[in-house]
Amino acid sequence: MENAVTIFTGVAALAIVLQMLILLGMYLQVRQMNAHITRITSELHERLDPILSRIHFLLEESSGNFRQMVSDGAELTHLARSQAQKVDRVFSEAVDRLRDQILRADQILTGVLEQVEDAGSQFRKTVLEPVQQATAFIRGIKSGIDFLRARQRSPERAQQQPDEELFI
Repeated sequence: MENAVTIFTGVAALAIVLQMLILLGMYLQVRQMNAHITRITSELHERLDPILSRIHFLLEESSGNFRQMVSDGAELTHLARSQAQKVDRVFSEAVDRLRDQILRADQILTGVLEQVEDAGSQFRKTVLEPVQQATAFIRGIKSGIDFLRARQRSPERAQQQPDEELFI
């Protein structure tokens, strides 16, 4: 058993040394990776720092411009709203005036048409009715003369003509 303990101790020592070598290899690998990552990080910082500083500078410089643009946009909106209200007011007034003018024109045309109608009825009463009466009177005289002439030419035919021709 003594041999077994010695072999066990030798195997254990060998396992410990082997673990130590594995850990040493892992340590060296991690250290190498750490150096590589540190180098990449420093290169990345060297490249990104100017870009980030430019972006920071642009943002600081642009923030004033953005504020001014927002302020100008708000002012433009306010001006546009007030102009739209003025235009609406002007159009409303123009439509009201146009409506009043149309009503006045309608009243004037209605008055003119009534006057023309009155003048037409006066013309009929004063001119056309006497002319019609004169025409009827002349036709009556003409019918009487025609009747007398026809009677003088042939007394027999004159008796056969109906009395209806004498009336107008």
